[in-house]
Amino acid sequence: MNQPRAHRTRIHPAWIVAAVGLIALMAASGFRSAPSMLMIPLEEEFGWSRTGMGLAIGVNILLYGVIAPFAAALMERFGIRIVTTVALVLISLGMFASMFAVTEWQLVLTWGVIVGLGTGSMALVFVGSIVNLWFRKRQGLVSGILSAGQATGQLVFLPLVSNLILVSGWREATFVVAALALLAVPIVYIFLWNSPAERGRLPYGEAGENPPRMTAQQARARRRALASDGPNAAVRALSALKKASKVPSFWALVAGFAICGISTNGLVGAHFIPAAHDHGMSQPVAAALLAAVGVFDVVGTILSGWLTDRVNPRILLAIYYAGRGLSLLALPALLSATPGPPLILFIVFYGLDWVATVPPTMAICREVFGAKDGTIVFGWVFTAHQVGASIAAVLAGVVRDQTGEYTLAWLSAAVLCAVAAAVSLSIKKVKTEPAEPVRQT
Repeated sequence: MNQPRAHRTRIHPAWIVAAVGLIALMAASGFRSAPSMLMIPLEEEFGWSRTGMGLAIGVNILLYGVIAPFAAALMERFGIRIVTTVALVLISLGMFASMFAVTEWQLVLTWGVIVGLGTGSMALVFVGSIVNLWFRKRQGLVSGILSAGQATGQLVFLPLVSNLILVSGWREATFVVAALALLAVPIVYIFLWNSPAERGRLPYGEAGENPPRMTAQQARARRRALASDGPNAAVRALSALKKASKVPSFWALVAGFAICGISTNGLVGAHFIPAAHDHGMSQPVAAALLAAVGVFDVVGTILSGWLTDRVNPRILLAIYYAGRGLSLLALPALLSATPGPPLILFIVFYGLDWVATVPPTMAICREVFGAKDGTIVFGWVFTAHQVGASIAAVLAGVVRDQTGEYTLAWLSAAVLCAVAAAVSLSIKKVKTEPAEPVRQT
């Protein structure tokens, strides 16, 4: 009864922040879809090996994971707006610079290091930061929607990049990806607010009277005070890792998510299009199939978020990993056969499962490590995901160069998925400490 009328009728700003976060993730995902499309043109123009290009992708994926927990701490201390803005600028600069690469080491520097630093600052911990700061209800659903944002970007960019390469060339396609990432910067800077307190609101779903709205000067002063009070971002991230490393559930999450990275980004994301090309499929057709994975991933991840609010997340993870392993087990035979309904069934099944593991993994991190450390701990779990993915990106290229095909890579990933399913069921419901409210930066 004491709330102003406007606050009862207007849309809660948490949903605006979530929408802007979705736009940012879609813009950043442009690079994630580009390398698999660019490998064949670069191979044809420069004669570069799949191993060398896989190394560039692997470095990017590795940094994407290693930077994540530190980015989570930086967002906690200095706000999500500035970290996300800088990340999008780095992605754009790295892509622009890659247009002038003429050696493999330059590709590693641009694709790998510069873009890796940018994408790492906008990893899935970005999703966790938005969810933990802005939402008390619908956390699983929102994490599912935002996680699906990367798949939506893949859906948008894959056909675009494919057609641009055919019509104009790989440099022009790279330019478009870089420009679109840059276009998202002003939207993020204006509308990605750092915390509910800056808008004079409580997080969505939290009962109570709204706090006074902060002025811009007060918000800056608060961030400066938080920056000077307590450990810096690196110490904060390492401290959370030290505490989490004493909990067996953390290592179970690390093992499972490392295998998740091996079986998605590092293998299918980086090498599906080149592998399909090896079997006589044209790049546009292969790109369309991988884009279709993105379509079904949007559905699967949002559904997974909805289920995470209702079902034991450990059971969900076991089902997801087991299903993914079965689909990868069948992939070599499906690629060798004439493209048709069987391969489409793989795309549908695998797509529904692609990022479905994210909402239940985030939920377990919040449950076991509390709201205070949950996002940063998820950052370290996500680091394991990207370490696994980076290793897979390189080794799959080595397998292809040495054997002439990817079959061993697909089958190895299928076996590891069975291991991840078993490990997920072993995670216990134990909290290291009572959950504490997330402080608003």
